[in-house]
Amino acid sequence: MTSPTAPARRIPEHVHRRRWVILGVLILSLLIVVLDNSILNVAIKTISTPAPTGLGATQSELEWAINAYTLVFAGLLFTAGLLGDRIGRKKVLLGGLAVFGLGSALAAFSGTPAELIGFRAVMGLGAAFVMPATLAVLMNVFEREEQPKAIGIWAGGVGLAIAIGPVTGGLLLEHFWWGSVFLVNVPIVLTALVLMLWLVPDSRDPDPGRIDPVGVSLSVVGLVLLVYGIIKGGQLADFTDATVLATIGAGLAVLAAFVVFEKRSTHPSIDMAYFRNKVFSAAIVAIALVFFALLGVMFFAVFYTQSVRGYTPLETGLLMLPLAAAQMIFAPRARLLVNRFGNRATTTGGMLLLAAMLAGFCLLDGDTPIWVLEVIFFLMGAAMANIMTPVSVVIMQTLPREKAGSASALSNTFRQLGGALGIAVLGSVLSTAYRSHIEDKLVLLPPGLRESAGESIEATLGVAARLGPRGDALIGPANDAFLHAMHVTALGGAGVAVIGAIVVGLFLPGRTPVPEGDEKEEELVSTRD
Repeated sequence: MTSPTAPARRIPEHVHRRRWVILGVLILSLLIVVLDNSILNVAIKTISTPAPTGLGATQSELEWAINAYTLVFAGLLFTAGLLGDRIGRKKVLLGGLAVFGLGSALAAFSGTPAELIGFRAVMGLGAAFVMPATLAVLMNVFEREEQPKAIGIWAGGVGLAIAIGPVTGGLLLEHFWWGSVFLVNVPIVLTALVLMLWLVPDSRDPDPGRIDPVGVSLSVVGLVLLVYGIIKGGQLADFTDATVLATIGAGLAVLAAFVVFEKRSTHPSIDMAYFRNKVFSAAIVAIALVFFALLGVMFFAVFYTQSVRGYTPLETGLLMLPLAAAQMIFAPRARLLVNRFGNRATTTGGMLLLAAMLAGFCLLDGDTPIWVLEVIFFLMGAAMANIMTPVSVVIMQTLPREKAGSASALSNTFRQLGGALGIAVLGSVLSTAYRSHIEDKLVLLPPGLRESAGESIEATLGVAARLGPRGDALIGPANDAFLHAMHVTALGGAGVAVIGAIVVGLFLPGRTPVPEGDEKEEELVSTRD
């Protein structure tokens, strides 16, 4: 009897043989970008300390050290994906890594907060070209049936970076100066560049069409204005401010012009017809909502552990290990749940679990056993793994392989927009709730100090430290006000995650029926894995 012919491979044999090694190199590249932000989170307090220990950065300067990266990163992600599809993803990846490494070295030796902000923007420029290219290359070295597994491992790499970042940052800050948290990127970048040149094949869209300079320009200007407005609104804790409204409005207007132009263009940067696909659109929206809820709530977790509970940066990093461990454990296995229950059930379940864990922050007080936080972090990581992996597979497999750079860029752009909006909006909620709860405890302070002391728990504790023994009376009320604000913000994040569960529950596909013969083969593959 003649055996059935195996389907022809679209990937060259020499690339197929080393695909898992290539995936390792891609994860190393991704690791650098994610690791940097997670390291910076534990270094914030040190950088705010006056020289020579830190730079003496103010709260606003610290926010811009984070936001300058986000602003450039989010503004250029879409353009970076388009360029990768046209000139080659390997070239874009190499260039992005080189720029990121240079920005890291310069940031490490910043002499002022302004310099640090500028060099963080350079790092964001490099990262914008790295992030979408890693996923686009992945799609072009794995056959379709192996892509879910590869994307799961790729997503697990994010968990690895989240684990390594805070712990590495804490160790570096205990033994070296604050700039070491940036300088550590340089040897990793050099290693990744060498391995990339040796192992990773180049790929591009064979028929990319003409460059669309008007569309590209509109996308960059619109995204930068929108993200800047969101960040500014969060800083001011006032989204009704005239400048904030004008900037966000201008960004939305430019992006609307981008959509209109792309619909009419004979050579659009992105085919707007993709968004008519409800599955694709729901997956994109889900990514934005997940990161809105997650980053908005995680932003205050560092202040809870360090300011309220008194843990060091290294201890804070260790406390976050369960979140990362769960992502590393469950992300590569999410495809097994999808195979059994379908995208809709897996992702909706993940969203509801995430919502429950975000609401779980309301259980935390100043003396709650720390294992409760560890359980919350672990289950959050498990939820994220079972959301991000299936949703990323849906997005990447909906668009043609040739458009992998654009698909990855769209996914990452919406993720960054969601994250920036989450930090800004939920950060504004946190700030407003904190100020309203602490105001009546600050009436005995001089008017000048009263305003600055009400900005955040760090500001209140800073004023208390300067007042000496007289300031001790502010510590308890500051902790109480922060816990109240954290509980309010956590419920807001949980509500957003529930909206995400509704979106994916309505529009993502259920379990795809598997032919009987394929089902047996699938069971064998699952057993082997």
